[in-house]
Amino acid sequence: MIAARFIDRIGKGVRGAPRDALIADLAPANLRGASFGLRQALDTVGAFVGPLVAIGLMALSPNNFRFVFWMAVVPAFVALGVMVFAVHEPIREEADAKPRLRLGDAKRLSGRFWTVVGIATIVTLARFSEAFLILRSQNVGLPVALAPVVMVPMNVVYALAAYPTGMLSDQIGRGGLLAVGMVCLIVADIILALGTTITFVMVGVTFWGLHMALTQGLFSSLVADTAPEGLRGTAFGVFNFAGGIAMLAASVLAGGLWDAFSPAATFLTGAAFTVVALISLVLAEVWGGNTSLIPGKDQTVA
Repeated sequence: MIAARFIDRIGKGVRGAPRDALIADLAPANLRGASFGLRQALDTVGAFVGPLVAIGLMALSPNNFRFVFWMAVVPAFVALGVMVFAVHEPIREEADAKPRLRLGDAKRLSGRFWTVVGIATIVTLARFSEAFLILRSQNVGLPVALAPVVMVPMNVVYALAAYPTGMLSDQIGRGGLLAVGMVCLIVADIILALGTTITFVMVGVTFWGLHMALTQGLFSSLVADTAPEGLRGTAFGVFNFAGGIAMLAASVLAGGLWDAFSPAATFLTGAAFTVVALISLVLAEVWGGNTSLIPGKDQTVA
């Protein structure tokens, strides 16, 4: 089981960067926000529906784990078939082809790209594992068997708001919506830190889902906006690597604060990190110059 989980995580890491780079290549520049918003929405729906289907299959089998895992292979093969037969990568000029990875390519990544990565990394330090949301629900009295229910409002809000957020970002810009998403995370952390009832936890988790919808797709869109066309795969690899390291560090820090002090300390620290990210965003917009987070129309990398 551990080996299977390990291989699954490797697969997730390998497919993430090329998937997002492919979306960036295929989506028109004026529809990138909508494209990444749709991807986030569908991904969230799949993460929500998949466990429900597994529960149903377990009830029908009954409790035949082997059968459920074999059934899980089916959508994986369907996705592979769609990728092989229906998805066609854009043809690039031969001069743009890069047969081997060169460290010097990192120098071609713009200051705006590194600003995106930096701010996204700080936000990820604030957005530790959602497992802490479940722990918080147990902490305020929700029975252990029902604790995972707190993820329902988060995923519903996330799935419903991600695509409209992406479409709106294509029309009015990404910076303002990104700032609103950070404010939502601050509100969520404060509610989860100070709330002592299940109702407060549900409200906090709802704001958490809204912040996810307002930030995750936008960060991917910004990576596509600020990375050279021939280096989008590299750019998304760097972005995902930084995010993965930050998530690991954030979860370790959150667990340490939880055990050493209190759940409130964990969420208030998350709010503090988000404030730092929000200030960084504002500074990047006001004084960033060539490293401004949101490029103008004449600066956007097509």
